[in-house]
Amino acid sequence: MPSTTWRPKRPGRLIARILIGLLVVLVVLAVGGYFTVNSRLTRIEALTDYDGRPADTPGTNWLLVGSDSRAGLTKAQRRKLATGNSIGRRTDTMMLLHIPDSGDRPTLVSLPRDSYVPIDGHGSDKLNAAYAYDDGGPKLLAKTVEKVTGLRIDHYMEIGFGGFVGIVDAIGGVEINVKQAIKDPKAGIDLKKGLQTMDGGTALGYVRTRATGAIPDFDRTQRQRQFFSAVVNKAASPGVLINPFRSVPLALNAADSVSVGEETGAFNLLSLGLAMGDNPVTTVVPVGSLPTINGQSVVKWDRTKALRMFEALAQDKPVPKDALGK
Repeated sequence: MPSTTWRPKRPGRLIARILIGLLVVLVVLAVGGYFTVNSRLTRIEALTDYDGRPADTPGTNWLLVGSDSRAGLTKAQRRKLATGNSIGRRTDTMMLLHIPDSGDRPTLVSLPRDSYVPIDGHGSDKLNAAYAYDDGGPKLLAKTVEKVTGLRIDHYMEIGFGGFVGIVDAIGGVEINVKQAIKDPKAGIDLKKGLQTMDGGTALGYVRTRATGAIPDFDRTQRQRQFFSAVVNKAASPGVLINPFRSVPLALNAADSVSVGEETGAFNLLSLGLAMGDNPVTTVVPVGSLPTINGQSVVKWDRTKALRMFEALAQDKPVPKDALGK
């Protein structure tokens, strides 16, 4: 009797069709996701040409800015996150990320907000003042960073308090190793020493607090780099990327939470994430002194070491170890 069990005459062809079908679905989803994310990005004018602007150099330079904007937060959320009700605009975080063309590790440099630098039209002042002035904002801040580093900025990205919390919560929190116990009612945190998973609100307080260290802002820059690396590593993990309940909210939260320069799109943000997952060198601009000027405590860079740092980045080379900040 002939067998009644059905078998495909050409199983190889059937498997190929299934794979092609899956590939088509994935491509459609990827393309649709790209256009969705790209259309939701908030773009701002941040990078403009001006006389004396640094020439383009190898590699890609990002200016990453964390502002203290409370936009989108309700009164209840402000109380819960201990953000206060300050008006105006300031920058809590400024970092320069250099992604080399050479394939070497990226370099993430913290720019202390109290860095005493020349600002066009305002003499010398703290770096974050370039953002806070009435005639300032992203354009003046980016221009100031370009002039003091000699590096041309290729991409600008900014995020406020609300966006910060949303992204952390979208990936299910981040794991941070807290070096010492921190209790700071102003930042809304009471943390024990050791490895722990933080939700968005706790992570926000962790990177904002100034309750540690003899020089609080230096401790803050270390925590900011530590946190940024932790977020990117978690976002790039298989547990997030292949889980639509994590990856989709993350993509949508990121698109809705950040403001980027007019030249920046979704693919650029993807390259940023991939670079940060490549174990970047994290450092701070070398500091020379901490004087008080006009009644304000400021940070003066070690000019010789800082120049060597930025010259190495301009040449797309690793920063010499003796020019790295501590």
